[in-house]
Amino acid sequence: MPNILTSLVESQAQKYPAERTAYAVFDADRAVSTPTSWSSMAQLTKAVAAAFEILDIRETDRIALFSANRPELLIADFAAYANRAVPVAIYATSSPDQVEYIVGDCEAQLIITGDQSQYEIARQAMLSGSPLRQIVTCDPEVKRHPDDTSTMTFDDLVALGLSAGTDCLAEVSARSARALPSDIATIIYTSGTTGEPKGAVLPHSCFNAALPVHTERLTMLSDSDTSVCFLPLSHIFERAWTYFCLYSGIMVTINPNPKRIQECVAAVRPTCMCSVPRFWEKVYTAVQEKISEMGFLKRALVARALKVGRKRNLDYVRQGLKAPRLLEKEYQFYLRNVFRPMQKAIGVEHGNIFPTAGAPLSATIVEFLHSCGINIVIGYGLSETTATVSCFPTVGFEIGTVGTPLPGVEVKIADDGEILVKGPTVMQGYYRKPEATAEAFTADGWFRTGDAGRIDPSGAIVLTERIKDLFKTSGGKYIAPQALESRLGEDKYIEQVAVIGDQRKYVTAIIIPAYEALKEYARAKKISYHSLDDLVKNTEIRAMIADRIERLQKGFAGFERIKKFTLLPKAFTMEAGELTNTLKIKRPVIAARYAREIEAMYA
Repeated sequence: MPNILTSLVESQAQKYPAERTAYAVFDADRAVSTPTSWSSMAQLTKAVAAAFEILDIRETDRIALFSANRPELLIADFAAYANRAVPVAIYATSSPDQVEYIVGDCEAQLIITGDQSQYEIARQAMLSGSPLRQIVTCDPEVKRHPDDTSTMTFDDLVALGLSAGTDCLAEVSARSARALPSDIATIIYTSGTTGEPKGAVLPHSCFNAALPVHTERLTMLSDSDTSVCFLPLSHIFERAWTYFCLYSGIMVTINPNPKRIQECVAAVRPTCMCSVPRFWEKVYTAVQEKISEMGFLKRALVARALKVGRKRNLDYVRQGLKAPRLLEKEYQFYLRNVFRPMQKAIGVEHGNIFPTAGAPLSATIVEFLHSCGINIVIGYGLSETTATVSCFPTVGFEIGTVGTPLPGVEVKIADDGEILVKGPTVMQGYYRKPEATAEAFTADGWFRTGDAGRIDPSGAIVLTERIKDLFKTSGGKYIAPQALESRLGEDKYIEQVAVIGDQRKYVTAIIIPAYEALKEYARAKKISYHSLDDLVKNTEIRAMIADRIERLQKGFAGFERIKKFTLLPKAFTMEAGELTNTLKIKRPVIAARYAREIEAMYA
């Protein structure tokens, strides 16, 4: 079987009319999207593939991609596949040390960069003795160093390819024809909460299996759907999802600025979009705030609407059953008058499905969104499994789970509770790390996910915790911090949480408040302050947060509950090394950096 990714763009250009849009790019300043047709995408891909050959990119050579989301990344991906070369995506927020490590480890010959800062980091990596010999800048505003003779713009790269002769084009075609499922498609460097990045080697066979199996599971999608690409394309979730959309003929709108995603969604109004829980947590808190500001009668109307929505969507539709006529009639009334206006405010009134993964999303929020007619599809996966291991099935999904395994993917639970995976979408291993690869697999070939969980009676996976994140109090009680962090994430005044308690008497937390919401609260309550430091130390503010934490923790055992907390005046960031590139907390870094604040909570 030929590799899907090798010829995907060319195949779709032949399948669809010349003017059919493959992707668009959203301009937040002008609130417009600029489309590119399948035929234009195919021409660009062919030109860049030829340019790579002219620049002496050979089969199996690595091409690094270091930029925020932009269409050039996709063009470069498919141009690399045409050459049997290997694109390696690097997070746009990566530090110079991380970039230098990755380009050195994978021996990248060429790097495609986005803005000025990424160019500077790539230039530094090139001059430090890495294998890099060519930089390509996407942003035309990038200013090159006067002595730089190794950089060209992406437009120059395209022009170079358009000038290619027949021999060059024939060589690219021959490489495509020689492509095998065992060829490496990409190396995904996991950001990791500890240690140096590891490169998960994903051969084309992983994508050859993953793309059709998603079509088999996600039967509600078709080429009339539209998606928004806003998670980093360096993240396996977004990359695999975007490939799936292109494979399915779903038009993708690329959002280059993740901070302006709300504007993009409101303008594009997608029918589907993959995202991480934080997006929906913010939607939930914003809606809850609007509800709290309503008068008594409107609040009562919304409460009734949610009750009806829950009964219709979760008790009947979720089970594949037709709702009773009167219930359906009442639901349609609330859909028109309550849910549709709310969906329009978010930009998802045409919603089909919204896959969500990467961290836990509380059952409260999942149930709320489904009650409102927003079809959140919770899933679970890793870089090492070409993204999806499991997701909600169309019928019979269980809230509180991450769905059932995809067809062809096997899952079992080890004696110690670890989730093990086997199947055609599992990686070959970690690049140039035989010991780490050996540790990642059992003797009989099951991949160790590092996640603890169980399989419920419906066959769905229930995640309990990252095994390395589990800690034990000095009283011998096990605590799963992510469950607490996910619950607190429902609150509009809480932005980030790091739960503490390993070998301690009780559980505490470092909390980053949602500063704008906190300032608004202070204004409403006439609380004066001179700085964020003053604000987070204010006794009224602390009392308000303590009260909300107490209410959010209902349902947790006494030993699991947060007894003390510290509010910080600045957020955890990737730049400070406190978060991974996928926004997961680096617990060892937090514990070391805020040791004084932590010790004070146990004094």
